[in-house]
Amino acid sequence: MNDIEISKKSIKKSITEIIGVLGINKDNVSICGEYKAKINPFNSEEKGKLILVTAMSPTPYGEGKTTVSIGLSDALCALNRKSIVCLREPSLGPVFGFKGGATGGGLAQVVPMEDINLHFTGDIHAITSANNLISAAIDNHIYYGNELDIQKVLFKRCLDVNDRSLRQITIGNRKDSFTISAASEVMALFCLASSLEDLKERLGRIVIGVNSRDEFVYVKDLNLEGALTAILKEAFKPNIVQTLENNPAFVHGGPFANIAHGCSSLIATKTALSIADYVVTEAGFGAELGAEKFFDIKCRVGGLTPYKVVLVSTIKALKYHGGVTDDKIYEENNEALIKGFANLDKHYNNLVKFGVDIVVCLNQYETDSLNEIEIFEKHCIEKGYKYAISNSYNKGSEGSIELANKVLEDSNNSFKYLYQLEDTYIDKINKVCKELYGVANVHFSEQALDKLRLITKNEILNLPICVAKTQYSFSDDKSKVGVPIDLSVTVKDIQLYLGASFITVYLGDILTMPGLPKKANYELIDVVNGEIVNLN
Repeated sequence: MNDIEISKKSIKKSITEIIGVLGINKDNVSICGEYKAKINPFNSEEKGKLILVTAMSPTPYGEGKTTVSIGLSDALCALNRKSIVCLREPSLGPVFGFKGGATGGGLAQVVPMEDINLHFTGDIHAITSANNLISAAIDNHIYYGNELDIQKVLFKRCLDVNDRSLRQITIGNRKDSFTISAASEVMALFCLASSLEDLKERLGRIVIGVNSRDEFVYVKDLNLEGALTAILKEAFKPNIVQTLENNPAFVHGGPFANIAHGCSSLIATKTALSIADYVVTEAGFGAELGAEKFFDIKCRVGGLTPYKVVLVSTIKALKYHGGVTDDKIYEENNEALIKGFANLDKHYNNLVKFGVDIVVCLNQYETDSLNEIEIFEKHCIEKGYKYAISNSYNKGSEGSIELANKVLEDSNNSFKYLYQLEDTYIDKINKVCKELYGVANVHFSEQALDKLRLITKNEILNLPICVAKTQYSFSDDKSKVGVPIDLSVTVKDIQLYLGASFITVYLGDILTMPGLPKKANYELIDVVNGEIVNLN
């Protein structure tokens, strides 16, 4: 059976029963059908321990962080620990494009799978609407005389669909472009807000343009933040669903990790920490992207300290980063497998710099041979890694008991950030690129330097950075797999996300509006006899 067939055959409990197990007062919950609900965020003390799931550099085959996260949380529940998994909401762009949905796979899924992957509770649509109201208000203000003297518009419209035609558009007499909703500033700040009041304040400080004196103009100058908060009020409540094993899951917020900060919402995480003993969450793509942003942005903003970090690897990814081509990825190749460990080791050593306690996890596939698994185990033993093998895809919680037991071992954390907020932006960029990517030289385009000068002129200092780059390489070139050496990268542009309290740094030819592949998932998805099919 494929993922959607497994999901449909699962025996789900009513969401009221799931909520009852969590001990949440029904007055704090809004029911959204039989299997979905929204919860009013808690302000109670956070008692749970936070577990981050990240991975080595991704490949076209997928490494299964979501599957591992769900399986680990289910395994913790099976060991009589109160656990909640916190995941991002899927964007419609990847669902209909190439990557597909984001609800796990096999026997480690969150359900109802079709609902979560298609619209869910409408949160991303609310974010899209709020974003585009800002754009409409900007153009409306300019139309009626431009009292704020906006000379250059910096804010972009967004859409939750991959559409390369929207990378270049004309609005009135100016050139502009769309971003995908998951990469928008409204999505970013939505996922970092700690309360509705904080959300409103963050929306108000979004920079929308520059006046003739090179001063920033803000959303609050349009008196718009109240209306935006009204649009987002219900969306801001975390969503509760369940795993296939009827354990609670929070699915809320969905920023991309190669462009934005790649973490589910802070409000969902903090609410879960106030309810559960353990909270399992993931950060998108490789550890040098998702995990770094999780630590330096989300943990810093939310005052979070991770208890454990799970570093996911696969035999396929190790061989891929060892130089194996697509047509031979399922063939045994010990030489390439061993060579690929360099990528895993680089991510492990990067995580060590944050002072976190790490468990290396092999996400096992049916195509993995016993010999390949033995080579993996030998490498971990030689390196002194704490490690486990997980097969929650085929076995559910049973397949992740070994991983859960390793996670439950005492933690020896001395968590720290990679850089200080007081460092200059150029120093922060250099530190991330040189220490995490292994880059020798960082070049800055004149456009990027001009943006940094403008930000400094407006006295906006001491923000973290959010690097936007390809997820497939430590470099800004996706073809350079493994651990490339003698690297140089180019900072092509800088974008100020003041509402989200970070600046986005664009390395290489990163696109904020993805395109669709030649053979897209939308060709397969259908409704047959009233049932959705081929949604995976």
